[in-house]
Amino acid sequence: MPATTMPPFRVLGLSPDTVDYRSAWDLQQDLHARVVEGSSPGAVLLLEHTAVYTAGKRTEPADLPDDGSPVVDVDRGGKLTWHGPGQLVCYPVVRLADPAAVKEYVWFLEEVLIRTLADLGLTGERVDGRSGVWILGGVDGQGRRTPDRKIAAIGLRVNHGVSMHGFALNCSNTLDAYEHIVACGISDAGSTTLSSETGRIITPADVLATVQEHFVALAPGHLAPVDPEQLTGSLSGAPVMTPLRKESLQ
Repeated sequence: MPATTMPPFRVLGLSPDTVDYRSAWDLQQDLHARVVEGSSPGAVLLLEHTAVYTAGKRTEPADLPDDGSPVVDVDRGGKLTWHGPGQLVCYPVVRLADPAAVKEYVWFLEEVLIRTLADLGLTGERVDGRSGVWILGGVDGQGRRTPDRKIAAIGLRVNHGVSMHGFALNCSNTLDAYEHIVACGISDAGSTTLSSETGRIITPADVLATVQEHFVALAPGHLAPVDPEQLTGSLSGAPVMTPLRKESLQ
């Protein structure tokens, strides 16, 4: 799918200009409605959030933060997770090529992440029965077993064939917030970041172009092509940094 026939990328804010979760959610819902009615081509939103816990539809009381931190209940699938500075979040608000092919769309998002990790010398894996992308455990230099570690989470909502929410890739964020929750309802595995796994600081800004490159390359067959005429106006052109205003996506 040529870049001119898929929804454009929009960078809403990267550290230190993090984006409030509820503001981004409101924006997603507004944009989703426009894509459903056919007045917008949609967009692939990229950002870093201000620190927040969010709870998907399958969150259970035992998953909640043990320190009483506030939680935003949200309409995506999945359980409890954390978003915050140092984590690259991607919200494709796009029409799927096949509204029934949700599993294939999840595969597509996972593959974007797996190829991004590969470019950094890391092997990202899918784990049966567990969403997201993982670094598999093994045996360390002292013969101790290391657990599987989740490096990217995926949570979606598809309504009227148009997706919301997306993935969050841990880049340079602290893992302290994960110590207070059962992340994604999984108690027998850990969390990790690109920086932890590579031994060097890798920020969301560092991987932004790579994520976009793989997203465009893999999009054919997963995203519905966009009429080039829809890409004129405020959503056309190269990826840009924009303040979070609803009118910027109209």
